[in-house]
Amino acid sequence: MKTLTRLDLVDARVLIAGAAAHAEAIGVPMCIAVVDESGQLIAFERMEGGKVTSTTIAIDKAFTAAAARKATHDYGAASQPGSPAYGINSAIGGRLMVVGGGLPVVWQGEVVGGIGVSSGSPAQDQAVAQAGIDHWLAAQG
Repeated sequence: MKTLTRLDLVDARVLIAGAAAHAEAIGVPMCIAVVDESGQLIAFERMEGGKVTSTTIAIDKAFTAAAARKATHDYGAASQPGSPAYGINSAIGGRLMVVGGGLPVVWQGEVVGGIGVSSGSPAQDQAVAQAGIDHWLAAQG
């Protein structure tokens, strides 16, 4: 039997608040998703003006980061032709994301969830996701 540490709704709201604050600061309304360690959605917010098409992308970025325990941008280079993970983005029904904006949420060395962000450039999405994690970590004390 194993005891798991996972994000809850309060954690998800803190992650989203930190991400949304950074998105507002850079002037890019985002779609922000938070999942538990198994990739199941806990909370989602589409900021006013966030792209409708980014809803599913943000959720799938969070899913990838948590379930694969790896940042989505790390799959970018590895999934190119000739690379070891070429074609992985078509795995599991196309849910595996290979562009920046999905980060695992780590607590005490364990992946406890994931955050996915979409609507900006991959670099903006990744920065907003990181801001959410930084805000959450600061709230942990």
